[in-house]
Amino acid sequence: MELYEGGCDLKLLETLEGHSDRVWSLAWNPATGASGTPLVFASCSGDKTVRIWEHTPSPSATWTCKAILEDTHTRTVRSCAWSPSGKLLATASFDATTAIWENVGGDYECVSTLEGHENEVKSVSWNASGTLLATCGRDKSVWIWEMQPGNEFECVSVLQGHTQDVKMVQWHPSTDVLFSCSYDNTIKVWADDDDDWQCVQTLGEPNNGHSSTVWALTFNASGDKMVTCSDDLTLKIWETDNVQMHSGDGYAPWRHLCTLTGYHDRTIFSVHWSSGGIIASGAADDAIRFFVGNKDGLADGPSYKLLLKKEKAHDMDINSVQWSPGEKRLLASVSDDGVIKIWELVSLSTGNGY
Repeated sequence: MELYEGGCDLKLLETLEGHSDRVWSLAWNPATGASGTPLVFASCSGDKTVRIWEHTPSPSATWTCKAILEDTHTRTVRSCAWSPSGKLLATASFDATTAIWENVGGDYECVSTLEGHENEVKSVSWNASGTLLATCGRDKSVWIWEMQPGNEFECVSVLQGHTQDVKMVQWHPSTDVLFSCSYDNTIKVWADDDDDWQCVQTLGEPNNGHSSTVWALTFNASGDKMVTCSDDLTLKIWETDNVQMHSGDGYAPWRHLCTLTGYHDRTIFSVHWSSGGIIASGAADDAIRFFVGNKDGLADGPSYKLLLKKEKAHDMDINSVQWSPGEKRLLASVSDDGVIKIWELVSLSTGNGY
């Protein structure tokens, strides 16, 4: 953790314009940013489009919109996610569909449309192997789709359990366990038992959970900790036993570790944990906050401390913050103000990025 001792600063690298309505979400292509491959990310918006952005390496070091995915969704595109190989992009829309796009030589073609949700689809997520896709929506359900040959997708399970709008689905980074969070204030954990998907745990207010809508969740690199964010203005950190989780029964219970409160004064819409261990949060107070594990007070168990706060990161609500893959850790943020911002967290003592 010596990197953080000299303090750090959030440097704005670029502001990207192009969307004509609020930007809801973005996703970095996980197959980019290493071994000379330029970073690529997708952004999606209330303007019914998805934009694909690519980084042009130096000397100019600028971002270019390489493609606009349009004329497919008829309403807001709320969420997007790349398959682990980076070859497919899934986009979830308020038009009740999820579209699957394939990058064919730089052109993106819609190769599949997943239908089934009654109304708005809010989130989409691929599992670690790229064989399963999860979607969720305002109809309170979570759907699991299995990828078939030829870019076909078959629904293998419809999970009912949430009592309100499901805001986000997220697969665990190393096991086929699915997490969902909802307007019903809970996080649900779903696991497969002989092709029968079941809710194996509900994290709610009775077990130190959130007291209002849970908007997002994210895992640390090793997958034994999770952080959730909420309309109750808190971030909560949860932990599980990694050894038990990988021991064969495939599921180990999660428990509340600590709550971070007092850092945002409006709804926290997004949280993302970097592979280097830094938690970023974005909220309706137009601010971004960064947290790291605090090694000092281990007597009371692990705790987390504020690393940096960036007020007025955007002019309006921040809907998503996402760390980039690759060697250089960048953070992208998107907002109701219609712009995307690319940031770098730099160490004041060395001037280098993290």
